[in-house]
Amino acid sequence: MGRISRLAALACLLPGAALAAEGERIEVRGEIIDTWCYYSGVMGGPEAVVGTAHHTCALWCSAGGIPVGLLGEDGEVYMVLKIEGDDASASGDTQLRLASHEVTADGMLYERDGLNYLVVEEVVTDHGITNLSHDIYGPVPGFAIPEPAK
Repeated sequence: MGRISRLAALACLLPGAALAAEGERIEVRGEIIDTWCYYSGVMGGPEAVVGTAHHTCALWCSAGGIPVGLLGEDGEVYMVLKIEGDDASASGDTQLRLASHEVTADGMLYERDGLNYLVVEEVVTDHGITNLSHDIYGPVPGFAIPEPAK
């Protein structure tokens, strides 16, 4: 069997791989979240893993490679695959500057197996941290700010 025939046979076995998923352009507003804590429930329910109360954990999870998501005002979670052309968005050190921020994002929505995936082409507006759920420590707890190098 020639090389082209083998490739054609492989393409027949993997029909989904040969077809590109069709996306839908959307604009969505919501909070950039830590998907591990949100989905696993390890830190509590959905209300416990958003806003300033969860900001430090969101930073650590993102820096550790946990994918970020966008919790839309509509209650939907959009798994963020990429933000503004940054190929590293989908793995380690993902968008630390946006952790816990409310953003308005413009991009392409892809749906598969009941999950929403979002490729953010532009952060139209960064509204900052608006969900002040941490009454004791404020938007960024003091213990989360590193000591200056001596």
